[in-house]
Amino acid sequence: MILTDLPSGFHDDPWPHYAALREAGAVRQPDGSVLLGRHADLEAIYKDPATFRSDKKEVFAPKFGDSPLYAHHTTSLVFNDPPLHGRVRRVLTGALTPRALTRLLPRLEALVDGLLDGLGSEPDLVGDFAAAIPVEVIGDLLDVPRAERGPLRGWSLAILGALEPAPGAARLAEGNAAVEEFLAYLRDLVARRRAAPGDPETDVLTRLVADPDLSEAELLHNCIFILNAGHETTTNLIGNALWLLDRHEAARGADTAALVEEVLRMESPNQLGNRQTTRAVELAGLEIAPGTDLHLCIGAANRDPSVFEAPDALRPGRPARHLAFAAGPHVCIGLTLARMEGRVALARFLARHPRYRITGTERAARIRFRGFTRLSARLG
Repeated sequence: MILTDLPSGFHDDPWPHYAALREAGAVRQPDGSVLLGRHADLEAIYKDPATFRSDKKEVFAPKFGDSPLYAHHTTSLVFNDPPLHGRVRRVLTGALTPRALTRLLPRLEALVDGLLDGLGSEPDLVGDFAAAIPVEVIGDLLDVPRAERGPLRGWSLAILGALEPAPGAARLAEGNAAVEEFLAYLRDLVARRRAAPGDPETDVLTRLVADPDLSEAELLHNCIFILNAGHETTTNLIGNALWLLDRHEAARGADTAALVEEVLRMESPNQLGNRQTTRAVELAGLEIAPGTDLHLCIGAANRDPSVFEAPDALRPGRPARHLAFAAGPHVCIGLTLARMEGRVALARFLARHPRYRITGTERAARIRFRGFTRLSARLG
């Protein structure tokens, strides 16, 4: 399996290719990087940051050059190791405590109910529902004025699209433009927040602005990261769940929390992770040199039959050993929030529309993020 030369039909049905990847154990790519897909290998890599680092400066330099995308991705939390990773994670962890999320829950429920109120009889469940939820939640966390939230989703999609293994010149140009536009907006928003701080218990931006350990660039780029990390993956979680439940109607009565975990496993919103080796290692029988870029196929690992019985079956309630949120010190910082958004969205949608049907789909042609750009539905 070569990431830059995917076979026809891959995006609709990657699972046979992922099965072959697991059988092979490791596949060296034309550029010398290595693709891995076994659950045990990925779990071990995630839990050993000394051997497998997250810093992407060396990897992203040839991909992005001296560009806004390079500056953004090499400054954001997810592609960094300590000390930056620890500084930013500490601030965000303080803003996403159980107490803070409990306070957020009524607003989330009201948001979902309002979106459901506005659905017509034949909506697009991505554009009209799934994608609107995380944008509004993250907009609330950063206290972005509602009238100014329009560009957020487009910026996020463009920036994340440039992370594909072979993004192409047009996608890179869109990503660079999105970073520049987003930074310009954030500079103005940060200036306004400094002049009139919000409540740090509920306003993540006020909390970030007040932190003396963050530089201006770290502050701005990690605001972008907060949107990007929470937007696309949560949109895909909700959209993938609604698509799966159309195909597996009997599961609509399952416990919502268990259903969310099984969707995260079976249709992982984020399908690829990355690390770089700091020393020579052997993985899946392959000798790997220091400085080698590793592609971690989460989608393959989460259907590994050595861990999950009947991995291609939707079975809510199975033990949640999936790696959808990674593992180790880089485990997704917003996992509790994402789960809460998924539970609330699915429970309230199914309560109102237990017999909905998907009538048309448009899948995003991306390997890193798995989801739909459109899910046409008939609500009945």
